[in-house]
Amino acid sequence: MERRNQPASRPPNRPAGRRTLILIPVIHTQADMGALSEPIQRMKVAKLGKKDWQRNLELVNQLWTHIEQTLEGLALPYERVRVYQDGLPVCGHELEIVSELAKAGSRNHRLLLKLKQKGATIMGTESSELLVEEYQLLQQAFSAPRSKVPARAAPRRRSLQDSLLERRDQYIGARIDTTLQRGETGVLLLGMLH
Repeated sequence: MERRNQPASRPPNRPAGRRTLILIPVIHTQADMGALSEPIQRMKVAKLGKKDWQRNLELVNQLWTHIEQTLEGLALPYERVRVYQDGLPVCGHELEIVSELAKAGSRNHRLLLKLKQKGATIMGTESSELLVEEYQLLQQAFSAPRSKVPARAAPRRRSLQDSLLERRDQYIGARIDTTLQRGETGVLLLGMLH
């Protein structure tokens, strides 16, 4: 059997033609939440109290520092990296969405732009229709006063949320499977509820 040298650009121990997916679990920040940012903040402050909410923000900030350092330490072949982000629809305007959220203060989306600058390709990852469905469900949850929501509605809402999350996950998996090519590395930034 003939032994050939591996090209220098391919990391060692990775066979040619293999697809690699790196999963990065994330916690979304207020800046990632768009129009729902304020209601989510009010809910968290009410639940945790101002002091614990501030501590939570600090912990999330530390997590993002760790994520950034971890990705930096991987020395990826960026020209063959596709970055998949939960919440980023397949729409043809992915870079504009990422740029806007980065400007709004999202460390998640600033990281995406940094990876793009290094040569990675930012991929639309989710179904627009499913994201709209989730947004509407969340809007309903935040707009209805807790005292007026019947107790029997909570399990139904939870079931809808679980079903929606499962459909989103299936779409994300299929999207990665159809777009991540042989010899490429995918980086999937995925909220911890997925």
